[in-house]
Amino acid sequence: MADFLLELRSEEIPARMQKGARAELEKLFRRELDAAGVSIGDVTVWSTPRRLALIARDLPEQTEAVSEEAKGPPEAAPDQAVDGFCRKNGVTRDQLEVRDVKGRPTYFAVINKPGQAVADLLAGAIPAIIRDFSWPKSMRWGDASISTESLRWVRPLSGIVALLGDTIVECEVHGVTSGAVTLGHRFHHSGDITIGDADDYAVKLRAAHVIVDHEERQNLIRTGAAQVATEAGLKLVEDEGLVVENAGLTEWPIPLLGRFEDDFLEVPPETIQLTARVNQKYFVCEDAAGELANAFICTANIEGSDGGAAIVDGNRKVLAARLSDARFFWDVDRKKTLEEHAKGLERITFHEKLGTVADKVERVAKLARWLVEEGITQPTSVRPEPVGSEADAERQRQRPAPANRTSTSSARTVEELADQAELAARLCKADLVTEMVGEFPELQGLMGGYYARAEGLPDAVADAIRDHYKPVGQGDEVPTAPVTVAVSLADKLDTLFGFFDIGELPTGSKDPFALRRATIAIIRLIETNEIRVLVSEVARFWNTDETVGPGLQVEDFMHDRLGVMMKEAGVRYDVVQASTELGTRLDGDIWRVRRRAAALQAFIETDNGTNLLAGYKRAANILKKEEFTAAEEKSLSYTPEPAEKALGVALADAEPKAAAAVEAEDFAAAMAALASLRTPIDTFFEEVIVNADEPEKRTHRLGLLARFRDAVHTVADFSRIEG
Repeated sequence: MADFLLELRSEEIPARMQKGARAELEKLFRRELDAAGVSIGDVTVWSTPRRLALIARDLPEQTEAVSEEAKGPPEAAPDQAVDGFCRKNGVTRDQLEVRDVKGRPTYFAVINKPGQAVADLLAGAIPAIIRDFSWPKSMRWGDASISTESLRWVRPLSGIVALLGDTIVECEVHGVTSGAVTLGHRFHHSGDITIGDADDYAVKLRAAHVIVDHEERQNLIRTGAAQVATEAGLKLVEDEGLVVENAGLTEWPIPLLGRFEDDFLEVPPETIQLTARVNQKYFVCEDAAGELANAFICTANIEGSDGGAAIVDGNRKVLAARLSDARFFWDVDRKKTLEEHAKGLERITFHEKLGTVADKVERVAKLARWLVEEGITQPTSVRPEPVGSEADAERQRQRPAPANRTSTSSARTVEELADQAELAARLCKADLVTEMVGEFPELQGLMGGYYARAEGLPDAVADAIRDHYKPVGQGDEVPTAPVTVAVSLADKLDTLFGFFDIGELPTGSKDPFALRRATIAIIRLIETNEIRVLVSEVARFWNTDETVGPGLQVEDFMHDRLGVMMKEAGVRYDVVQASTELGTRLDGDIWRVRRRAAALQAFIETDNGTNLLAGYKRAANILKKEEFTAAEEKSLSYTPEPAEKALGVALADAEPKAAAAVEAEDFAAAMAALASLRTPIDTFFEEVIVNADEPEKRTHRLGLLARFRDAVHTVADFSRIEG
């Protein structure tokens, strides 16, 4: 057994490509050896800016001999067919065996393959790995690059180290021959380094100021940056992505702390951090109060003879130039109000069928105002009555006429909230045409909030402009401020209705306008804020005529997304369906569906729920088989059996309780009302023959089962629940 070392050395490999390159190298190496039947032990892959390295432990020196059989033509086949079979398998006619196959003599070739030296296999595998290597971007170089058949690699390939044990695996790729010689740090080491075997590879390179283990370099940067920040009385702003990137840019990382001028702190801190991070790959620090400090941490790739002072000074000058640009953008942008900036949105096309961004802003502003005025953005605890109920209709009738608009910064009335929501919506996209967002698109929304505050707009408006894109991802913060919720919902609902209206729907894995993400954000806003957004109401407002608008499609799409989200949260899919489809549509009431499903799943996991479901299934099957709809109420000419009476009494008690609980959206109470039917329905089936010979008995008993089924349907569609 022997260990194998492969190093592929080149010019600088971009940091963002190194993780994928490590995975690609291991995948291709395993492919080649698996195809040759060589078992592989542990495989370690490292990367630095100038090399990829792989160490495979405990490879055999020789592959095992194998014997393979190939079935050929019948013995009576023409000579031409038999000779062709022999040529294909590298055997002669006298080496063939004749065997009986279903009573027919048939030729077989037995091919014995001797064992092969693993070193020879590796000599052929290395060129194949290099040729088949997949890079996000690659290049050709040298005189051979005029041919499209020449080697492509991320950067010019300059060296190959290939050792099996202490023996060189000889191969050649694009004029580069393998050997045992590599190079150390570009500045800290000169001359060749001869590697003895896999075990001394990392040791010898460390002596030449190269740390080949990328994870070790990451740890050095992570702990070193935190240490230099602490020594300066500061706290490092952690950034794991920046740790990985700096590790991919250095072979001998040295974190160094520098300072920039205090004047730059007048610029929003996110701008400073983004400038340092994106342009220079620097970390930033906070002071004891948690405020951004005038400090940065760069990761040098060399040890400075002056302790790094010259390196820090050079980096400070470069950062200062970048921060000067940011401060210039900040000053220039504030010379115009957001309203003035917003006029530039007329020049930006949102979509050829949906108009400009200015057109979208106009729609969002009207929708945001309507959401507030309708009370849709109020939590259900404030607006508890279900929409469409008598209590809700009375609320609509008694709603006071709109008051005169005010310009106070504190929203105390619905009208003031509506004013602020409309204003924030009209300004929420204005920063898209500012210099700062033009330079740093990641700051859209955030800079709008800063500019709004700088010109003295109400905090609620500034916050809504800043946060109206949220939530963006799964872990993103969900807004809860009323004005922000209104603008965020309006923006996403307009996007959803707009693209559905023009037929731009997601298909399969394609979702070019991120409509699934917008829908998930809408659902999270609804759940977090416990609010009601009825799709049919929004459809009527958005399109005025729901029959020709996209309302039903949007509703179905939202329910599908809700089902996926609930399934991921551990709610059974059949329970979601039972909570969604109740004979009539739920009008897109996501909050109601979510709460009903949670209560239903908790209920059916209990003994009462399991047994009640079984009783429901039995009742529903009988009614379906008998094609029974409903029985007329009339006096009975016979005395009902005790089980009939008990079920009737239980239904009379449970039906109104369940209906009232559903109306009040107390789904736990609704399930409790159903639970009271468990014993009576069990007893009924045990003691009563439903399909009695007497028509009156049969009709009455089927009628009880129909009442039982309908009472259950008041709470949820149990027909959709498996079990």
